[in-house]
Amino acid sequence: MKYNKNIEVTYMKKILSFSLIPLLASCAAPNNVEKLSSQIDIKYKKTEGYTHQFANTYKRPESYPHTCEQDCYPKTKDIQCETDMEQCRFVGQNPLVDLPGSNDFSVRWIGHASFVITTPTNETILIDPVTEQFDWPIDWAFANLGGGFYRDTPAHITDDELAATQAVVYSHIHYDHFNKADIETIGTNTKYLTPLNFANYFPDGGYDIVEMPWYSDYSAGDTKVHFVPAHHFSNRIVVPFITNDDDETLWGGWLLENGGKKVFFAGDTGYSNHFKDIHKAYGDIDVCLIPIASYHHEEYGNWYRNVHLTPEDALTAAKDMNCGVIIPWGYGNASWKMGDHTSHSALFRLLHMQKQLNSQIPLYILNEGEKVIL
Repeated sequence: MKYNKNIEVTYMKKILSFSLIPLLASCAAPNNVEKLSSQIDIKYKKTEGYTHQFANTYKRPESYPHTCEQDCYPKTKDIQCETDMEQCRFVGQNPLVDLPGSNDFSVRWIGHASFVITTPTNETILIDPVTEQFDWPIDWAFANLGGGFYRDTPAHITDDELAATQAVVYSHIHYDHFNKADIETIGTNTKYLTPLNFANYFPDGGYDIVEMPWYSDYSAGDTKVHFVPAHHFSNRIVVPFITNDDDETLWGGWLLENGGKKVFFAGDTGYSNHFKDIHKAYGDIDVCLIPIASYHHEEYGNWYRNVHLTPEDALTAAKDMNCGVIIPWGYGNASWKMGDHTSHSALFRLLHMQKQLNSQIPLYILNEGEKVIL
């Protein structure tokens, strides 16, 4: 998640008055950090003063393959809402999906970008677990000073899922994908797999952290976990005119491979050639968890789409990777409306564009808290 610079300044000036709080000394155990070596050249910015920041290797296309221009949000009986595209539930019939292979992944959507994955060999892996609001004081600022980035419905990971967790993966450092309170709840009896330069953002406490570059992999039991590219960026600490940490951590997506099956989580990303590169490196993908929201803004729509997929972009990306099934995310009652008309407008548009583009890749729609075994 990233706010446009013009929007940031308005809200962050308000935050500045109370965000400079005393730092408390900690006597917690130091974290154990492992940094994996890269199989490719990691690109950094070339501008003087910014050469420590990662460069976005992938660029937006000169023109997008498909763009819905009008009547993009028609009503459908498959989605029931309390008000106009707000507080909704998918009630349509999901397709019967018969993927090759006998060993299946369990995929449970917690909300927004958070998933609980159980592999065919019973490794439980959490993806971008954020169950409450943003970390304090940002959560307080948006709730009390304006800005709209406040989720109405918290997400929930069960105690049994937490106890079984063998690995936690994070796609990038933005507040809606990485939350320190959840780290403290999950605890130290697991591995945390992250992009490069992530460990400094963890609280001390004896956490096992593995920092990974693109196209590296790490084994969680019998599951091989690959870190793959995305077309995005990173930042977390922004106090206008004083400090920022733009692109000092890497960003990306994750590919879980077990028993010949592959589950792909895109992370936040705009559309670019990286989807074709992932397919070239790993072949066809069985299950694709792809974002479809945070693309709309009346004034800065081009910027939002540059770093987030529209529903039609998501369908194109799935075609690039020859996905066996698409599970969309990013919209919903337990999500933040960041560049969206409403909580479920993106899902209305996805169902519409699937028909318009005659997409042959099945969609499997989950409501928050639901799971599917594929």
